[in-house]
Amino acid sequence: MAARLLANLLVMGSGIMVRAFAQAYRQALANASKSGVAHETVQNIRRGSKVISEPEARQILGITEHSTWEEILEKYDKLFENNAKNGSFYLQSKVHRAKECLEEVYQKKSEGNV
Repeated sequence: MAARLLANLLVMGSGIMVRAFAQAYRQALANASKSGVAHETVQNIRRGSKVISEPEARQILGITEHSTWEEILEKYDKLFENNAKNGSFYLQSKVHRAKECLEEVYQKKSEGNV
């Protein structure tokens, strides 16, 4: 009799917990959609995690907004080679992504000036 009562309590308790978690999840989704977090997350997924911003790219390479393309290439070559020899692949890929980002920016600037 006690085992049956204990089993009933476990089944009822787990049912209550499942419903509470489901309700909390629905509420979290509703809050996320209200604040725009869900939309921002979808945009980041579409854009890809490998894309970095221009200020972040400049910070990675250690350059300013007024740096020339030649200075950027010098910094890129130095950092890329240093990380290839005794650095990490992660840092090397960040340096490469930073160069790609700035390359797009400088191409747009040169097309706008022509």
